[in-house]
Amino acid sequence: MNENVTAPLRARAEIDLGALKANVRSLRAHAPGAAFMAVVKADAYGHGMIPVARAAKEAGADWIGTATAEEALELRAAGLPGRIMCWLWVPGGPWREGIEADLDMSVSGMWALREVTAAARELGRTARIQLKADTGLGRNGCLPTDWPELVREALAAQAAGHVTVTGLWSHFACADEPGHPSIAAQLTAFREMTGYAEGEGVTPEVRHIANSPGTLTLPETHFDLVRPGIAMYGISPSPELGPPADHGLRPVMTLKANLALVKHAPGGLGVSYGHHYVTPGATTLGLVPLGYADGIPRHASGTGPLLIGGKRRTVAGRVAMDQFVVDLGGDEPAAGDEAVLFGPGDAGEPTAEDWAVAAGTIAYEIVTRIGSRVPRVYVDGEGTGRPEMRPRIP
Repeated sequence: MNENVTAPLRARAEIDLGALKANVRSLRAHAPGAAFMAVVKADAYGHGMIPVARAAKEAGADWIGTATAEEALELRAAGLPGRIMCWLWVPGGPWREGIEADLDMSVSGMWALREVTAAARELGRTARIQLKADTGLGRNGCLPTDWPELVREALAAQAAGHVTVTGLWSHFACADEPGHPSIAAQLTAFREMTGYAEGEGVTPEVRHIANSPGTLTLPETHFDLVRPGIAMYGISPSPELGPPADHGLRPVMTLKANLALVKHAPGGLGVSYGHHYVTPGATTLGLVPLGYADGIPRHASGTGPLLIGGKRRTVAGRVAMDQFVVDLGGDEPAAGDEAVLFGPGDAGEPTAEDWAVAAGTIAYEIVTRIGSRVPRVYVDGEGTGRPEMRPRIP
């Protein structure tokens, strides 16, 4: 992969680590009595896992959270110290490597408990595990009917010295929908399931269920630890919870590109595949060298907003694999001038939420899908930084 950082960049995602640190501090203030887990799964929601994890630790994060064991092991290989938890496992996963790397590993069912126990026995070491309860999300986690067996067998493995149960945890289904009845129901189930486990002899270091919306709006869910994800990147978990600034948060990613071409076009010219856009009259067209291979949603064809020359523009016609066109309405910026697809909104540029609305999705997907062809440029909050070329984490 090209690592010539002095060459002009076709496009870049500027990652403001100063904003990220400020977001961590703001989120910690929402849950002052709880430990803080910075969730950096999916390459830190597209922001770059290792730089983000380091910045979060500098800002006071106590734990780092990943989905996969491979992500957690990559962090350890990069020298990240402290507690790292990972929770998405399949049979045959790297339990031995996780134990050797001192990870906290989630267990949602008996097959996982058996595999981690066997790996610990073979290594002659004690594995740190956290038992996940399915309190109503209906996804990963152990259902209440199976919970007594999982707790009993985990305690037996602990008594044998193979595991230590460091945590009890769960995840909300609808915490981003204020007042949704499932929130109270899940919280009740979580209290009952953790209470049962503790009554049987589990002594967890941490109990946790609060994600970003829980951290921001539901103090009764904070327990011993909170796990902000999307909010740490300065994006509101949902429009119903208000914009990021309402919670003391600032978007961390700004996506930019340099115009590859500006040309005069006559009226009646079909633009891009399918000719879904036809110029209404003589105009100028600008070519933005980003496409769906870079993570620009094809569903935003004809609707995606951006800022060029201080004016809001809209994608004209279909987003192609590597590029899309903008009708500049007769304005004549130069090739090489900057197009801002989204950012904090300070200069009138769209936000990731604006793109989510245009594409009929959520802002999580907008930032997470920005691909590896787009270098991340880490800035300090004052507009200086360096590009880092890196492969996408599957």
